[in-house]
Amino acid sequence: MNKRKICVVITARPSYSRVKSVLNALKNSKSLELQLILAGSALISKYGNMVEIIEDDGFEISAKVYNLLVVENQTAMAKTTSIAIMELSNVFFNMKPDAVMTIADRYETLGTSIAAAYQNIPLIHLQGGEVTGNIDEKVRHANTKLADIHFVSSKLAENRLIKMGENPHNVFNTGCPSVDIARDVLTKPQIDFNIYDKYGGVGSKPNIDEGYLIVMQHPETNEYKNAKKHIIETLAAIHELKIPTVWFWPNVDAGSDGTSSGIRFYRENFDINNVHFIKNIEPSDFLQLLINSLCIVGNSSVAIRECNFLGVKAVNVGKRQIGRQRGNNVIDVDYDKNQIIDAVNKQIESEKLNGEQIYGDGYSGERIVKILEKIDFNYTKILSY
Repeated sequence: MNKRKICVVITARPSYSRVKSVLNALKNSKSLELQLILAGSALISKYGNMVEIIEDDGFEISAKVYNLLVVENQTAMAKTTSIAIMELSNVFFNMKPDAVMTIADRYETLGTSIAAAYQNIPLIHLQGGEVTGNIDEKVRHANTKLADIHFVSSKLAENRLIKMGENPHNVFNTGCPSVDIARDVLTKPQIDFNIYDKYGGVGSKPNIDEGYLIVMQHPETNEYKNAKKHIIETLAAIHELKIPTVWFWPNVDAGSDGTSSGIRFYRENFDINNVHFIKNIEPSDFLQLLINSLCIVGNSSVAIRECNFLGVKAVNVGKRQIGRQRGNNVIDVDYDKNQIIDAVNKQIESEKLNGEQIYGDGYSGERIVKILEKIDFNYTKILSY
């Protein structure tokens, strides 16, 4: 029997951790064949080129699509997506997958969805049905309506997709695949690497042995012109706290140039000797850093999802994650130095948290592939309303 080909498209650094356990399960499947495409910022060193990490993890990259316009504004986001449609259309035509998988809500994922849907290739969507701020929610729901098979991360998301008119027989609450890596980290939580030696970066290399913060803050595309102002508030808070901090570079979004220039401005004008800046890190190493940290600060979804599972305290800044279901590990603040400082201090002084399972129990990848091994692939919507 010929294996059915599942083509997974990774368009950005964070998407890999969201799908890694699925890739492993696909690679080990006896009835499915993995085709893996890298595109967009996942191929650009400025944002953390993922090629070496993915190949070191034992995956073969089937195709690379260079579609990113490295101009960080809203027009470039639209053009990047349009190039993705054109390039991925050719790749899908030549590779002839039986189904295509697109991940979550980054703007360029629409290129994957349109290129597949318009060629009558069944589309699989991960992490639909969630509500957030930014352009992400519009993209996520657009992917949902283009998709045929849905693997969601929570019961609330499942219910929302069914209310949107998706066929309940094609909506599966499997949990979030990124939580699978978090489950593995719980079995080996101690940091077993030197972050400065392994990943380089720039900054003062503060001693993190006695406690440290993680910062990961991206621009909000709805307020991208304020990105520099937003990041300076967080920089000022971290500077004043004087706690050793590992700070990760932002994603490529409208406003990323403002975030980056804000970081450079602050570094050049203030003696910020408690912070080290890093572009990219392997998913399991990142989660080891998280589980041993005092707190994560910023607006990444990792603070809401994986950190909730791991019991890691989080200070969520701004509106990027507004509306996303969250647990008791999160304190929400505005882009305000004093609010951020107060929230970080409150989190550090609070009692240790137990993890929750809002976004799954850590076995999502296995569930997803078992369903794909049995389900009929269909590119015609069956209305449930």
